[in-house]
Amino acid sequence: MDYESQNFDGIGTGPIFLIIFIVAFYLYVYWRIFEKAGKPGWVALIPIYNTIMLLEVVGKPWWWLLLFFIPGVNLVFAIWMLNLLSLSFGRGIGFTLGLIFLGPIFYPILAFSNAEYIRPAGAPVIVM
Repeated sequence: MDYESQNFDGIGTGPIFLIIFIVAFYLYVYWRIFEKAGKPGWVALIPIYNTIMLLEVVGKPWWWLLLFFIPGVNLVFAIWMLNLLSLSFGRGIGFTLGLIFLGPIFYPILAFSNAEYIRPAGAPVIVM
């Protein structure tokens, strides 16, 4: 078989436009989540800074970002952060499981539903 005569021109423009659409849609989803939490929406566009702001939204310190670079530990803290995110918007453990296992469905639900940001769920509650 003569492999030199077979040209592979790539995947085409259809899948590339689909990927661009999906990325743009989820940037808009994160934009809406940040705006609901009282943060500027453009934060969703900056890769590491958006995680720091998300940690601020859920009430955890910025140095948690360093824990996301430790294998194994990052999985535990990412799940914990998702739980705090759902609690911050008044959702329960079922919604956390949805964010973990069905994220492409539950993130838009969080962004476009009537869920309101209550407070950072990970912040200590001060009762006076």
